[in-house]
Amino acid sequence: MIKQFEDLEVWKLSRELVKRVYLLTAKDNISKDYRFCNQIQSAIVSIMNNIAEGFERRSNKEFIQFLFIAKGSCGELRSLNYVALDINYISQDEFNEINESALLISKSLSGFIKYLKKSV
Repeated sequence: MIKQFEDLEVWKLSRELVKRVYLLTAKDNISKDYRFCNQIQSAIVSIMNNIAEGFERRSNKEFIQFLFIAKGSCGELRSLNYVALDINYISQDEFNEINESALLISKSLSGFIKYLKKSV
């Protein structure tokens, strides 16, 4: 039974991705680009935090709105991931890992939104 946002699998996946992105942005070649680091870190943290904030609203209608915001942040993260790859901040393998995780989270959010819409 889900009693708190920490119980949500999609939130757990987001938390793991936050950790990976922060570790990547700590690398020397990326960490000096403060604007880029701030933007990609903001995008990934937005996913996790919007899931949590929406859950705490205790209204499926509001929760759905926050899940859509989180889904939008997944898109932003994926776009920034291409930038990181194109300017050689990350390797193809690192790109693939982040992209696959972001797509999984996005698909999970879509499924969760569909599920919640049935009860609105």
